[in-house]
Amino acid sequence: MEFNRTLYKRRQRANTVGLTLSMGAMVLGLFVLLWILSVLFSNGFKALDWNLFTHSTPAPGSDGGGLANAIVGSLMMVGFSVLVSTPVGILAGIYLAEYGDRSRVAELTRFVTDIMLSAPSIVLGLFVYAIAVATVGKFSGWAGSLALSLIAVPVVVRTTENMLRLVPGSLREAAFALGAPRWKVATMVTLRAAKSGVMTGLLLAVARISGETAPLLFTALNNQFFSTDMGGPMANLPVVIFQFALSPYDNWIRLAWAGALLITLSVLLLNVVARVFLREKKAG
Repeated sequence: MEFNRTLYKRRQRANTVGLTLSMGAMVLGLFVLLWILSVLFSNGFKALDWNLFTHSTPAPGSDGGGLANAIVGSLMMVGFSVLVSTPVGILAGIYLAEYGDRSRVAELTRFVTDIMLSAPSIVLGLFVYAIAVATVGKFSGWAGSLALSLIAVPVVVRTTENMLRLVPGSLREAAFALGAPRWKVATMVTLRAAKSGVMTGLLLAVARISGETAPLLFTALNNQFFSTDMGGPMANLPVVIFQFALSPYDNWIRLAWAGALLITLSVLLLNVVARVFLREKKAG
């Protein structure tokens, strides 16, 4: 009995220490996060004005200006990346979850996907630079969109596969019992059942590529002027923030804080809208 009481007290002390360390780590993480957000909001909201959305980036040392060209360029490149990565990632995830259980092609695909997930974004940017910029001889928005797509695709693939594997097998069996072919079961039954998780993976991919700077430095570069030509250098928020934040000009630094705030708020708004929409659809 004495041994059991001693063991119980030892486990209780270990549990207390573990909970204390976990709570301390959580408090520290929240403190740092709130600190970063408070500094971002404090400096970012001061720089927000109407000119930010109507004027292009200013020349060095000049006053005024905005980020209209960078906002449009980022929206175009991220939009084209989503158009490419969404069907490719979802279809690849469906294949891995529904058809590729014991296939060597599926194993190779998972291996390559894991490598792309862990690869630094600058490596993917250099790869696209070598095949789409150096060979053509100029930077372009298409090259930037391709680099962002390579970052987004593995996130969508892995999330889609994991979400589809969480769908109960009885749901598939019921669909097969009704005579539905396998492709229809995969796309009309299991994919619909896991659509919330798939959408979450897509949002994670969009959130990741929205702030990527290194790949765009090697592909899209930047453009001081307003341009919608994806065949040439294109302005984008991450690169503008990087360049302006390191500059000695107060106006550029102010615009860099505003750009960082725009990216943060856009990702937050996208996640909130998607979660509310999916929750309403599920309730309906």
